[in-house]
Amino acid sequence: METTGHLLPRSELLQRVEHREAIARTLDLAERAMKTWEVVCSDFLSPPELAEAMAIFEPLAEVETVAWGGYPQAERQRLAIAPPSMLIASPGDDPQALAKAVVELAAIEVRGNFLFDTATHRDFLGSILATGIVREKVGDILAVGEQGAQIVLEPQLVPHLEMSLTQVRSVPVKTKQISIEALRVRPPRTKSITTVEASMRLDAIASAGFSTSRSRMAGDIQTGEVKVNWKTITQASRPVATGDLIAIRGRGRVQVGEVSTTKKGRYRVELTRYL
Repeated sequence: METTGHLLPRSELLQRVEHREAIARTLDLAERAMKTWEVVCSDFLSPPELAEAMAIFEPLAEVETVAWGGYPQAERQRLAIAPPSMLIASPGDDPQALAKAVVELAAIEVRGNFLFDTATHRDFLGSILATGIVREKVGDILAVGEQGAQIVLEPQLVPHLEMSLTQVRSVPVKTKQISIEALRVRPPRTKSITTVEASMRLDAIASAGFSTSRSRMAGDIQTGEVKVNWKTITQASRPVATGDLIAIRGRGRVQVGEVSTTKKGRYRVELTRYL
């Protein structure tokens, strides 16, 4: 352990992370939880930030974590951090129910007539930020067609937005709190792909999943465009395995599914492309 007053080996833990600022904040919270013996919640973390935080905390015996963003496939989630035993569910308990119980979330509905002035995810976010709220306090934004959007956020922000969020683009809106259970979540659009490859190299599997040439994919990997489990990978030969998530900004994600071996010793790989 470090001798600088910290309860965790921060320098060691932060040495190889990409999102140093966000991870440092979660370590601050972890040390607070250890000192006060209470459950504390982070701001909303993006998928790569959350993946790094979970990877860092997993081997630590000093704290436990659970994440939740309002619904199972939420991209932005808050991380609850607590001392050992405080977040352990009994055998047979639903981990999702535990997450719902300890991660504090709220939801609002922003309703207006967007028939003739369509608003995007960016428009709703921009209007929220214009009220003085920072991005880290806001979770997923779910568009509900011409009627507006539903937004997950930290509970203490609800009164402020109910009063301050009155317009998105040129459209007057009414903002009110709704229950988390009222979120109108659409299942993700997916496409199933089966490919047979000579190896499980990243460039081979990713090129099949994203329907592009292997040479182009190798170039994307070398320039840092490709992430595996939200970590940037620059080696095209890096092997992937069942459960790995391959993401390219602006082009979606591919999940590696079941892998089997053919009679000729090649790999038959089931992929799910998230559109």
